[in-house]
Amino acid sequence: MKSINQRKLDHINIVSEGGDIDRRQYYFDRIHLTHRALPELNLSEVNPSSKFMGKELSFPLLISSMTGGADEELVKINRNLALAAEAEGVALAVGSQRVLRSDDAARESFELRKHAPNALLLGNLGAVQLNYDMGFADCEAVIDILEADGLCLHLNPLQEAVQPEGDTDFSNLRSKVSVIIQTLKKPVVVKEVGAGISPEDVEHLLAAGVEYIDIAGCGGTSWSRVESHRSDDPELGELFSDWGIPTPVALRLMKPYRHEVQIIASGGIRSGIDMAKSVILGASLCGVARPFLNPARESAEAVRKVIRRFKQEFTVAMFLLGAGKVEDIKENEGLILDEYWH
Repeated sequence: MKSINQRKLDHINIVSEGGDIDRRQYYFDRIHLTHRALPELNLSEVNPSSKFMGKELSFPLLISSMTGGADEELVKINRNLALAAEAEGVALAVGSQRVLRSDDAARESFELRKHAPNALLLGNLGAVQLNYDMGFADCEAVIDILEADGLCLHLNPLQEAVQPEGDTDFSNLRSKVSVIIQTLKKPVVVKEVGAGISPEDVEHLLAAGVEYIDIAGCGGTSWSRVESHRSDDPELGELFSDWGIPTPVALRLMKPYRHEVQIIASGGIRSGIDMAKSVILGASLCGVARPFLNPARESAEAVRKVIRRFKQEFTVAMFLLGAGKVEDIKENEGLILDEYWH
């Protein structure tokens, strides 16, 4: 069985190079918005800033979880992401920090506060590990190393089911997640990794005390497909490549719960227009990962360039909707042309 560190390197290389990994379903393209020919705004005065977990963001972007581990390439990627997040005023979530339990050399890739003293930083562990040998002390430790503002507990039953080394005991997790939420002194985000969260899941998470949910729907990077590239028997992972709830659908299914939880949208968001549509559907923050991976392998400036592109696109979308601030589009489904929504 490969080490966790080698698995992370495999994942990075497959996602970076695999043309079939990004499913590019363009689910957001099915949503058409109401164009304002007379927006009654000066574009230069449109303010895309927002706030999440009490921190000011230049616009509602989260660089979503990717990686971290005991390899110079992984250290470089996270360092470049942190430097860019700090410079551009956006949030950053790191990849799973479980590797810290088996390899102390991975610490450097997660000691990011020195690169991002003001940025919103989120740690990350797999919730399923609460059914194995992980507990509160592990959650506290990874937060301390990152000096994080909060912790993501990710749910990835599909990935684990098709992964050669998968941990597949997802039984009775709700009560264990609840204990972490009640005990940890930092906010906890429960997130999927590309297959979406259903209303039934939300009911369980609300009962556990969850206040932040990343619905992480399908349509972008397929972790089932990623694992198929690592398997001697790739057919199962290939079959489930497009399994899940499309991100815009998952967002709309969250409508009854919008005032009980803060929603992060991720999964196939590939432009500032997709971000605007996500905010209209109730998201407070929009997570993007794969578009930043190859730039992060290059430099912090390359990452900053992509962030600035997303910000410009998001700002122009607001302008063309006649919105001077993010609150003008948040949960404003009247901006959607319903006859085109399927």
